[in-house]
Amino acid sequence: MNINFTLVGQAIAFAIFVIFCMKFVWPPLIGAINERQRKITEGLNAAEKAKADLATAEQEVQNELDLAKTKAAALIEQANKSANQLVEDAKAQAQAESERIRQQAQASIDQEINQARESLRAQVAELAVLGAEKILQDKVDVQKHASMLDQLAAKL
Repeated sequence: MNINFTLVGQAIAFAIFVIFCMKFVWPPLIGAINERQRKITEGLNAAEKAKADLATAEQEVQNELDLAKTKAAALIEQANKSANQLVEDAKAQAQAESERIRQQAQASIDQEINQARESLRAQVAELAVLGAEKILQDKVDVQKHASMLDQLAAKL
């Protein structure tokens, strides 16, 4: 009889303990476990979202870098074109200037040649008059014979 009564008493005590635990101990534990699971789930979701955001940000950074490289290449190309254009312009300007200087020099040379010819004609005419004077032993009047001397100078 003792075993039955003790067994029934222990069963009743255990049942009261289980009911007490179910009413007062289990709800806070289950709530804490649910809250912890919710936080873990939110943390995993946030981590997944952060990974996705990181991948998107890396893609945007790569796109920006590619765009910057393209712009830099375009600027370098434009600078090279400008430099080449400046060189070509300078060459053209120098060539035009050298042509102008050459033409001026040619004109100066032509003018000096003409002056030398005229001077030579005048000297030849003088020598011709002196030679004629010596031959004729008579002085030739330069003013009287100016037309003849001009014709002689033109032939020379």
